[in-house]
Amino acid sequence: MNHLAVEEGAVADVVFPIEGRFLPRDHAQPLYDALCRQWPQLAKEEQVGIHAIKLVSGGGEPAMLSRRAKLLLRAPRALASQLLACPGVSLQIDGQTLQLGQPHARDLQPHTTLYAYHVAAASADETAFMTDVAGELAALGVGGERVCGKRQQMRLGSGAVTTFSLMLHALAPDQSLRLQYHGIGPHRLFGCGLFIPHKSAAAV
Repeated sequence: MNHLAVEEGAVADVVFPIEGRFLPRDHAQPLYDALCRQWPQLAKEEQVGIHAIKLVSGGGEPAMLSRRAKLLLRAPRALASQLLACPGVSLQIDGQTLQLGQPHARDLQPHTTLYAYHVAAASADETAFMTDVAGELAALGVGGERVCGKRQQMRLGSGAVTTFSLMLHALAPDQSLRLQYHGIGPHRLFGCGLFIPHKSAAAV
């Protein structure tokens, strides 16, 4: 079977330092809304993903931003170049202000272990979810070992979406890049199906 090749450097993560104090814990929809007000082209480009912003763990609302929190946008190289020319943007997210600093590009690297905080699922059934995952990975020609993690609920404009965290390890380099490039499942603009490097399976 021929699988889609990934052109080196075709997609990159644009990393923005951020200044701010709080965000809603479930911030996928308001973050998407704020970013698309600033850059409407985000909603029109293929291969664009908006990573969730790292928050301090706990149950309080709003949540405090982690000291290491950054905004990551996964984008094709042409769009990434546009984003890199836009430091100093201020975002209003559910009454909270995020100030974006000078961004830099981070190329995708072929790590053997990848992790997604959220992969959208058709239901809360973990077995059915892993069956769907296996089908998508097979279509991409991605093997490796899979570990399903925490089940969560995400509020989007269309309603609640069930997600699971997911780790893949023992990936070949070409498979790792392909998975990061394409992702799996829907809702990339809400942080779902986006894989990042990880050092161990402990996070799952």
